Amino acid sequence: MIISDKNLEQLAWDKMSGLLPAIVQDATSGKVLMQGFMNQDALATTLSSGKVTFFSRSKNRLWQKGETSGNTLDLVEISSDCDQDSLLVLAHPNGPTCHTGTESCWFDSAASDFTFLADLERVLAARKNADPDSSYTAKLYQTGIKRIAQKVGEEGVETALAATVRDTEELKNEAADLLYHLTVLLQASNLSLSDVIAVLKARHQG
Repeated sequence: MIISDKNLEQLAWDKMSGLLPAIVQDATSGKVLMQGFMNQDALATTLSSGKVTFFSRSKNRLWQKGETSGNTLDLVEISSDCDQDSLLVLAHPNGPTCHTGTESCWFDSAASDFTFLADLERVLAARKNADPDSSYTAKLYQTGIKRIAQKVGEEGVETALAATVRDTEELKNEAADLLYHLTVLLQASNLSLSDVIAVLKARHQG
């Protein structure tokens, strides 16, 4: 169930003395960031403010994530599980989420393939205005849209050729090159993989 201010009272608050566990997930990468607890006031505040807010059991009060560090969580959506006794919070993090300074409180866990792709996109985005001598990516941005688009075309042809001759190892390598250069091209055009995924989602629903 998608939670709004109209149905939050339907949750199973009595199961845990008025507190429900809330798992926060990065809305873009899917990475699990942290767990906290919410009471009705914390959930209502999160919905109204757009900033993820918990009930702190140690401080015995509402606590907005990042109220001290500035590393807030911008709310995208909250849903409950089938038993209505736990919450999944999709959010966009502003800086590292964990108090240790890491992106996630599960910093030792392996990233899923698609989470890695989102992490890679962030790295490539961060190099848009970097010194061209600092990396191949920064130098590629410096060459401009036309040259980046040309590289995408070249890698696309090489990917197709590898598939045609059934060279699976070469196909994997060329596809990786294609995906990398396509991501750079999107970033150079002020677009992201999420924009492309949104188009695919719309087509799928249609």
